[in-house]
Amino acid sequence: MSRKLYPDAKAALDGLLRDGMLIHSGGFGLCGIPSLLIEAIRDSGVKELTFVSNNAGVDDAGLGLLLKTRQIRKMIASYVGENAEFARQYLAGELEIEFNPQGTLAERIRAGGAGIPAFFTRTGVGTAVAEGKPTQDFDGATYVMERGIMADLAIIHAWKADPEGNLVFRKTARNFNPVMATAARVTVVEVEEMVGQGELDPDHIHTPGIYVKRMIVVPPGTEKRIEQRTTRKRAEPATPAAAGTDPLPTR
Repeated sequence: MSRKLYPDAKAALDGLLRDGMLIHSGGFGLCGIPSLLIEAIRDSGVKELTFVSNNAGVDDAGLGLLLKTRQIRKMIASYVGENAEFARQYLAGELEIEFNPQGTLAERIRAGGAGIPAFFTRTGVGTAVAEGKPTQDFDGATYVMERGIMADLAIIHAWKADPEGNLVFRKTARNFNPVMATAARVTVVEVEEMVGQGELDPDHIHTPGIYVKRMIVVPPGTEKRIEQRTTRKRAEPATPAAAGTDPLPTR
């Protein structure tokens, strides 16, 4: 049994949560979000939290659950357009928001994990994004300084893991999860499939286990929500007339 493996989300977060924490939450929309860990944070009752996430989920899933219970004080995010409660709290002055261009947000997280306290970027120069931030000219262009982000806790969703916590993410669920896993004092991961030691190809590992402190396995049958299901109608089979073929002559 892996020393990093815990029986459930509540146990994995035991002793880690406190009011006022800064927490990285992986995912993009509802893709690759640590839904079980989010639910456990909700059930713990901690409050005044600051969350770093690409977005805030939807009204009844993801971080939307913590907005509903008023446990989030501040969001550091790049997109919030799918959550009506988020918009309501923000417009009412009940929720603090720090908006970031998406690439800047990803780089702030990566920089935090790399031990880089700040960096300069041209993105946002001359806009509200740059207000109150130091600027510097390089090679004739103005850049704005952005701070790296190091969190107290990162909650992550992965596809596969081995007992040492080496992680593989699946397709677009990879998104913010790998950089967030490196940029926190403690990283807790919910994983869909636990494999044996040595079963992961070292060249396919996205996050080394040195960054992972605790893990849980997602129970079979756990729902994966789709934020916006978009489909198109199947094409109707072409008839001879539709295909431009004259019908056979009759006598």
